[in-house]
Amino acid sequence: MSIATETTATCNACGHVQKVKVFGSINVAEDFGLKSKVKDGSLFAWQCPQCGRWNLLKYMTLYHDPESRLMVWLVPEGAMDMEQEALVEKKMTYLTEEGEDGKSSLEGYVLRKVGEVGDLIEKVNIHDAGLDDVVIEMCKYFAKMELGEKLSEEDRNKLYEAPFKFYRLEGPDNDLTFSYPMDGQMQGAQIGFKVYEDCSGIVSRNPKVVPHGGFVVVDASWIAKFFK
Repeated sequence: MSIATETTATCNACGHVQKVKVFGSINVAEDFGLKSKVKDGSLFAWQCPQCGRWNLLKYMTLYHDPESRLMVWLVPEGAMDMEQEALVEKKMTYLTEEGEDGKSSLEGYVLRKVGEVGDLIEKVNIHDAGLDDVVIEMCKYFAKMELGEKLSEEDRNKLYEAPFKFYRLEGPDNDLTFSYPMDGQMQGAQIGFKVYEDCSGIVSRNPKVVPHGGFVVVDASWIAKFFK
C-alpha cells in the first residue's frame, strides 16, 4: 500500500519552511495517479509559496508496481543516518527471504536499488517500455564507445563520465533514445533496436551478468565491471 506522511522542508532559495507530503511507499496498482507523478518527478518536488522556487525532496521510498512485477527502492545518499540505512538493508533482506517452499514472495519480480530520483524514473520508463535494464546499460556502454570515437580525448572523457538516461523508444523502428548532460546542456543520442537485440543476446549467453539475490544496483558501474 502507499504510505504518505508529512515532513518539514526548507526552501533552498529563501529559507522558507513548510510542511510537505512524502511517500514512504508507492503502490501504483492502488493509486495509479501516483505513477505519472513519479515519471514526471513531481512527487519529489515542491514549490515555495514565498519565492516560487522549485525544490527537490530527498527521501527514501519503495516504488511497487505489482501488476508488472517491478519494485524499486530509492535510497538517496545522505537522506538517512547509518542506523536508518542498516534498518533499510534489513527490510530489503526480509522482503527477499525464501519461504519454506524455497521461494521468495517476490519471485519473478525485477528488484532494483537506486540512489537518485532520476534513476527511479528511468527504471520505471525502461520497464514500461518492455525492456531489460541490464541490456539497456550494455547499450549505453556501446553507444558511448561509438560516440567517443568521433570526439577529442577531452570530450571523450567527458562523454564517458556523463550519465546516460533511457528516454523512450522512438519511430517506426523503435530506435532507443538516450539523454545526457554535456558542457552544461542536455544532449540526445539514438541507437537502433538491433543494438538492443544484440546486447540482449550477449546477456542471455552470459548468466553472470544477470543480477540476482535481492535488490541490486544496476547502473553504468555494474555493467562496466563485465568489460574489464
